[in-house]
Parts: sequence; structure tokens; C-alpha cells
Amino acid sequence: MNHLAFAFGLLGNIVSFMVFLAPVPTFYKIYKKKSSEGYQSVPYVVGLFSAMLWIYYAFLMPDTTLLITINSVGCFGQTLYIIFYLLYATKKDRFDTLKSILVLNVCGYGLIVLLTQFVVKEAASRAHIVGWICLVFSLCVFVAPLCVVRQVIKTKSVEYMPFLLSFFLTISAVMWFFFGLLRKDYNIAIPNVLGFSFGVIQMVLYMMYRNGGKKKTPGENNLPVGQSTGGSDKLAEERFPAELREQIIDIVKLSTFMALSEIKSAVTNPAVPAALDSST
Repeated sequence: MNHLAFAFGLLGNIVSFMVFLAPVPTFYKIYKKKSSEGYQSVPYVVGLFSAMLWIYYAFLMPDTTLLITINSVGCFGQTLYIIFYLLYATKKDRFDTLKSILVLNVCGYGLIVLLTQFVVKEAASRAHIVGWICLVFSLCVFVAPLCVVRQVIKTKSVEYMPFLLSFFLTISAVMWFFFGLLRKDYNIAIPNVLGFSFGVIQMVLYMMYRNGGKKKTPGENNLPVGQSTGGSDKLAEERFPAELREQIIDIVKLSTFMALSEIKSAVTNPAVPAALDSST
């Protein structure tokens, strides 16, 4: 890995670590209320799945220590958030959260690992397939803020789109884009182009509508994973969960389809694509 790529990866780790700390005020509020009612666990379940996928991909590629470090932190942090959520969740919310973990993080992730390990024999093809799954999943997660952007335009209020979080997510996307570009690893670079674009759109909308609508109070913001949101009150729960759940289902379906398509292609044609060589 060249020194410039390492520098961008290190900066990406620092900024991403700050993003991972973003939900702390929300969970402090949950602790004070002794209840997680009105909040959503979906962002943290999806965040855990994303971090797990990138760690698996990193172990299949050379010189990916910086990917492993930040996503290990992400796995640890998201697991803590989920455990904390479950401690104060209602019986229904606890059941829904555990069901999501079982479907996405256990069955979904386990299926990807099993298929790529035992069906795909070539190590390089395996890395290529997992990289495509990570790319598609990341693109889907970055598209998730569209529901928030639409809500901001509709209500002319940035109540559910905190500026600092959008800013740090945008900076993070820039760091990881250059990290992937310098390594010629487009599975890392491509999703962050979309992440940067949506981050800029969110910040522009914030500047346009920051004085409109209801004034925010500290700790009232919804907090994302990637850039998707989780609810922070009953109003947010009415606005976002249905769309968020539909997006998660679409993401899982698309990732599964991509995995099966790539595995079938790798089995029938074991030749490694030229674009696979992403190490420097």
C-alpha cells in the first residue's frame, strides 16, 4: 500500500470513528427514559451487517488492515448499541430486533460466507464476488437517505437531518473514495462517490431549510447508519420505519441476487476479471 493511500485510510478511520460515536446522545436519552420506545433498531442491525461484510472482504484481500480496524470498531460499537437497545426495548421491539438480526446478520451473512467459501474454489474469484456484494450493499445504504431528503423538501424542515452528521459522513466518503481509488479497489471507491453526492445534497438542503419548520432540541435528531435514519420519537416512527424496512428487504434481495449471480459466473467461468487486481 502506498503512503498516500495509507494516509487517506488513516483519516477515514478517524472520521468514521467519530461517525460511529454519533448515536451516543440517542442512547443516553434512552437511558434517561429507561425505554427505547419510539426508536428504531434497524440502522444498528444494518450497520453491524455492513461492518461484518467489509471485514470478510478485507480478509480476502491483501493490505487491508485499515479496513479491518475501522470495521472491527464498527462491529463492536453497533453490537453495544443493539444490546443497549434490547435492554430497554418493549417485548415487541425486542422480538422484531432479534428477528432482524437472525435474518440479516446470521442467515444472510452466514449464507454469503458458506456459498463463497464452499462453492467458489478460486480465492481471487471469492474476493471479487464478496467485493461486489459489499459494493451493492453500500450503494443501497447510501441511497436510503432519499426518504429523508424527500421529507426535508416536503416539510421545509431539517429536524431529522443533523448538519454535523451529514458533514462528517461526507468527509468520510471522500477519505474512503481516495483510499479505494489509490489502491485501484473500485469496490471501495464507487459507493463513496454516491455517499459524497448525497452528503453534499443533504448539506445544501440544510442550509436552505435550516430556519424552517420546528426547532430541534438536543438529542432529538434521528441517527443514521451509513446515511440511513432511525426514529427518535413517535412522529419519526410514523414517517420512516415502513420505508426503511422496505429498503432493507430490497437490499437483502439485491445482495442475495448479486451473490448467486456472481457465484454462478465464477463456477462456470473461473477466470479472474482483470479489474480484480486492486492491491498496490
